[in-house]
Amino acid sequence: MKLMTSKYAEPSVSIALLLLRVVAGASMLMNHGLKKISNFNAILSKGFADPFHIGTKASLSLTIFAEVFCAGLLVIGLLTRLASLPLIIAMVVALFFAHGGQLFGEGESAGLFLTLFIVIFLMGPGKFSLDKKIGK
Repeated sequence: MKLMTSKYAEPSVSIALLLLRVVAGASMLMNHGLKKISNFNAILSKGFADPFHIGTKASLSLTIFAEVFCAGLLVIGLLTRLASLPLIIAMVVALFFAHGGQLFGEGESAGLFLTLFIVIFLMGPGKFSLDKKIGK
């Protein structure tokens, strides 16, 4: 690998997408989704954001679906673009509703995750994914 070139090689892009998917998905799943499952009632009692007016319990359940199930799909690279959409929505809600749009403050984590999930949506799963294996 040459450090002073603007060219890129396909294997490097695929490895980068694999790392991005696995780290972003696993971080969301382990640090956010599983914590919400284990503290479901406590989170509800504190008041969870309900931006779509479907009820706090439904909003929390959909967030858990995104942060656990969809994040898990990203890790294995299955239905990657589709799985990234609920995560993008969840991070938009987290950034703008839960953290008041404070990208350089309380909402920094949500903003970073939002950026990662948008990149995954735009770039796709890469060569090292179940999507690629199934697609052939």
